[in-house]
Amino acid sequence: MAPQTGSTEKETKPIPAFPQHLTWEEIKIHNGRGQSQQQWLVIDRNVYDVSTFSKQHPGGSRVISHYAGQDATDAFVAFHSDKALVRKYLKSLLIGELAPDQPSFESNKKKSLLEDFRELRCTIEKMGLLKPDYTFFFVIFLHLLVLDIASWLMIWYFGISLVPFLVGMAFFTIAQIQMGWFQHDLGHCSVFRKPKWNRLLQIIVINVLKGLPASWWNHLHNQHHAKPNCFRKDPDLNMHPLLFSLGKTLSVELGKKKKKFMPYNYQHKYFILLAPLALVPFFQLSIFYFAIKRKKWLELLLVVSFNIRVCLMYVPLMGFSNFMVYYWMSRYLESTWFIWVSQMNHIPMNIDYDKNKDWVSTQLHATCNVNQSLFNDWFTGHLNFQIEHHLFPTMPRHNYWKAAPLVKALCDKHGIEYKSKTLLRAFVDILHSLKESGEHWLEAYLHG
Repeated sequence: MAPQTGSTEKETKPIPAFPQHLTWEEIKIHNGRGQSQQQWLVIDRNVYDVSTFSKQHPGGSRVISHYAGQDATDAFVAFHSDKALVRKYLKSLLIGELAPDQPSFESNKKKSLLEDFRELRCTIEKMGLLKPDYTFFFVIFLHLLVLDIASWLMIWYFGISLVPFLVGMAFFTIAQIQMGWFQHDLGHCSVFRKPKWNRLLQIIVINVLKGLPASWWNHLHNQHHAKPNCFRKDPDLNMHPLLFSLGKTLSVELGKKKKKFMPYNYQHKYFILLAPLALVPFFQLSIFYFAIKRKKWLELLLVVSFNIRVCLMYVPLMGFSNFMVYYWMSRYLESTWFIWVSQMNHIPMNIDYDKNKDWVSTQLHATCNVNQSLFNDWFTGHLNFQIEHHLFPTMPRHNYWKAAPLVKALCDKHGIEYKSKTLLRAFVDILHSLKESGEHWLEAYLHG
């Protein structure tokens, strides 16, 4: 007689060998390291096993692994605009829930701060600050296209004498950096309400118009947002220790180990030249390594097609050698622009290992703002509002200034410093911070 199927089979399905109620002590040991290689995390008191799912996670495997053994509620809410869709994936990962006597988050996190922040997020949602203004982003997209076209027209019409050559290079550089800011918006799903439209246009902008893989950028950048300035979790700190020594804790540790890859006590002097110079080959090499290793063949094809297209557009007008100067000088200028803007909000702030702080403290201790102005907003792609951007990564950039007073009020209430400075001061603070870190390293290296 054939075995019965259907409802009977479902009824006899083995029950997972996991306790229904779990404690924080049990969850903490399932962090993917040490005795247990399993990765558990908590969202709204529910416990999920993401050990296998992390490899298929659309936002990248590492970003979800960085919260293994921790409460990830606020990070989950911050990253996902379409929560109903995401929760469908969570159902199969559920293994239990926090025991009734367990707090909703770890004991080192401030309950009143998290409650107030979650109330603030509800207020921001009710105010419509997470909804995009399509006209704003259309103008942004249009202006970068005009700049990109103008760079080619300048050479086509005026030739390659010094002035049009430099003006064309300037247009190309500005277009590329502005494309970078715009694809950054798309990567955070803040341009369209539906994630799929953001992903599609991001591929067009970063792959087709910039020559970089979207998945590569999202893989790195999502980790940065999840754990900013947390060594070994934030890829933006990967320049430590090969090129620079960052933060007091890491610098002293490096010095005590008698490690010296560079003369770090002079790093505030060589940062200006070396940082953007190193970023250009790093980007070019890492994108091909990433795409090939992860078999992103379509994205690799689009990146190659970008390079072919740019060559076909410019080489007939100026020759190969002139084009090499034009292109790589533009990339170096773009890299310089990107480095100073992206690091002015982070290098001067606290840099350490992950201390598993609450979402608000994690972001505020690692970020600061630059004062608002029309120029600062445009020059930085509104990343002068780094605090608001990190707290609410899916918020459209044109709404940061509206959220800023509310965030500042929250910080004032809980005694958290809300830093905002001039653009020049922010740039100078990068060098001051590097100088201090270098001095900490040297002291520990000589006397530690």
